[in-house]
Amino acid sequence: MEVTQENVQYFIEETKKISEYDFTGYSLKSFTRRLEKILTDNNLDVEALIKKMERNRKFLETVIKEITVNTTEPFRTPSLWLKLIPIMREKLLKLPQIKIWHAGCSTGQEVYSMLMLLYEMGLFHKTKIYGSDLNEDVLEVARSGKYRLHDFDEYWNNFKESMVDFPKFNYEDYLDVNRRRGVIKVRSFLLEKPVFIKHNLIKDGNIFGTEFDMIMCRNVLIYFDHELQDKVFNFFYQNLTTEGILVIGKHESILSSIQRKFDRVDSIYMKKNKEDNWIF
Repeated sequence: MEVTQENVQYFIEETKKISEYDFTGYSLKSFTRRLEKILTDNNLDVEALIKKMERNRKFLETVIKEITVNTTEPFRTPSLWLKLIPIMREKLLKLPQIKIWHAGCSTGQEVYSMLMLLYEMGLFHKTKIYGSDLNEDVLEVARSGKYRLHDFDEYWNNFKESMVDFPKFNYEDYLDVNRRRGVIKVRSFLLEKPVFIKHNLIKDGNIFGTEFDMIMCRNVLIYFDHELQDKVFNFFYQNLTTEGILVIGKHESILSSIQRKFDRVDSIYMKKNKEDNWIF
């Protein structure tokens, strides 16, 4: 079903009226594609979709989930992790306590990957780690730490390629793998560490009451327009500690003037220790 820009704007405005969700500033191309799929799958036009969402809260949440769906995997993009590890050694080893936020964490594989790495680096005990997402369903999966073995089949090499600096690393020290039942379960000592919380990156602000030494937000901002991206990047900057680390997706980048407040390695941005006199 073809969706026009007017259809998208109508959907966004009406959704704001009937719920707490505001998609103003989302990338028009991405949003149009997802809305088209929802309309086709449900055999509805935009007005009928809004009416059904207004009558049925469960259906509304299902639509929101389909719009905001994002994917994750353990040690996604190993080359990124290989570049991140020495930066973490430089920036985090010296800290008495480490605070990390995974924004848009989806079902939590990246959070648990980070915890495995922190354990191998000897930093696990002094780290507080948070994972947030707009979608409560994926957060429930993250909290459970339970995944289908089939979903990991294509990702086992990620562990090996990302953790080459740790020759004694064995994923079975962190994951219970039940091949007969086809299930993977995160071991309890990892499972108890992260705090997963529902959070709207656009409107909720810093609900955690702390600054962060590292923020991971990968493949979320690609769905926002430039103005909204700039808003979020500024928000991240303001909530990073001195020399804090921001990690974004490989297809994302900071294009505004705030990029000058970071040193950059690939998609890893390190907050500069001292601010120069930038001209904006």
